Amino acid sequence: MKKDAIHIKYLITNERDIEWGLTVNTVGFQHIEPEEVYPPQNHPTRYLFNTDKGRILDEYQLLYITQGQGEFVSASCKSQTISEGKMFLLYPGEWHAYKPDKSTGWNEYWIGFSGKNMDKRIDSNFFSKQKPILNVGLQDELVNMFLQAIVTAKEQKAGFQQFLAGTVDYLLGYAYSYNKSSSFEEMRIVKLINKSKLIITENIYTNISPNELASRLNISYSWFRKIFKQYTGFSPMQYINEMKIQKSKELLTNSDLSNIEIADKLGFDNPNYFCTLFKKKTKVTPMTYRVITQGKNIIIKDRIG
Repeated sequence: MKKDAIHIKYLITNERDIEWGLTVNTVGFQHIEPEEVYPPQNHPTRYLFNTDKGRILDEYQLLYITQGQGEFVSASCKSQTISEGKMFLLYPGEWHAYKPDKSTGWNEYWIGFSGKNMDKRIDSNFFSKQKPILNVGLQDELVNMFLQAIVTAKEQKAGFQQFLAGTVDYLLGYAYSYNKSSSFEEMRIVKLINKSKLIITENIYTNISPNELASRLNISYSWFRKIFKQYTGFSPMQYINEMKIQKSKELLTNSDLSNIEIADKLGFDNPNYFCTLFKKKTKVTPMTYRVITQGKNIIIKDRIG
C-alpha cells in the first residue's frame, strides 16, 4: 500500500448495529499524485471502477476533497468540476463517475454507510440526487473527524459502529449547514437577513409587520419574503410570531403579567389571538404554561388563555 493511502475495506455489522439506524461499511483516505492512474491499484476491490464507465453502489458514500480538483457526473447530475473544499454524496442505486484532474491529482477522504436514518433524510429532501455536491470549504475539523473515524474503524472496539454512525451524522449535519449558508453567495443577502432579525428582536414589543421590515431594508417585500424563507425556513411573519412566543414564555415564567398584559406588551391587537397562537405553537395554553413553569401558587389575574 502506498504511503499516503489508508483504507478500511470492510466493517462488520450485526443486527443490533442495524437497529441503531445507520451503519458504516468503509472509511478511508488516499492521496492521488498528478498523472497517477485512478482509481489506484490499492483501491479496495469492492469499490474499484472504470472512471469512463462509472458504477452503481449499494450504499451511500460521502467524499471530501481537500486538495486538487476533478470531475463528477451522475445519472441525476450533469458533469461538474469538483474543487478542494467540496464534498459530494453518492447514493445507492445511482449511477455515477468521478476522477481527479490529471494535472492536479487530489486528496480524497470518504466514508460509506447505510441505514434507515439516512433513507428518511433523503425522503425528507435534506439531500438531493440532483445536487450531490456540497460546498463546505477547507475545514480542519472535518479532516480530524475523518481521521478519527479511520482510527476508530481500525480499532473496532465495542460500540465502534455507533461511534462511526455519530461521526456520519456530524459530517452530514456540518455539510448540510455549511452548504446551505454558502449557497447564499452574496454577503449582502446574509447581511440583510441578519439585519432583519435584529430589527425584529429590537422591536419585539411592537406590532412590526413584514412589509415594514422590507421597507426599512429598502427592498421589495416579495423578494424579502423569498430570501428570508429560503434562509431561515420561516416566512417573515412566522419568524416574528416565533420570536414573540419565545418572549411570551419568558414573561409567563419570570413575571406576574396577565395574558392580556403580555399580549398588549408584545403588540398583539387581540389577546384571544395571542392565546390561540401560543397554544398552537406550544400545545398548551399560556395559563397552563405558567402553572408548569411557576408552580401552582400563582395569582390568576385574568381568565383569557
